[in-house]
Amino acid sequence: MVEYRIDRRSGVATYVQIVQQTKQALRLGLLEPGDKLPTAREVVEATAINPNTVLKAYRELEREGLVEARRGLGTFVRRGLNTAPADSPLRAELDAWAVRAREAGLERDDVDALFISVLDTHFKGDES
Repeated sequence: MVEYRIDRRSGVATYVQIVQQTKQALRLGLLEPGDKLPTAREVVEATAINPNTVLKAYRELEREGLVEARRGLGTFVRRGLNTAPADSPLRAELDAWAVRAREAGLERDDVDALFISVLDTHFKGDES
């Protein structure tokens, strides 16, 4: 099951963070078709956000065809985005790079800026 982490300082809307984290879990294969998402109540208890925010995020995921709400049962994954499994050799390389970046004294924001710059160079014009 996915555990949402809300960064109130990020400037990204809370519901968008939930959508992004769900998609990330789908891409990494941490969530698969048939898996149940946490209930709105569970997310509210874990993150102290408004239940309507969770429901808005789940509606967005449903609109995109990624999940489906089943009355009285919960919200379930309909399809995955599993193109970068968690056990990918690329993940191991990226992990090693992150360790080197941290050892070099880079802060998370520095790493974000570098990584986004590289992605922008190689994926110019691609939609994420």
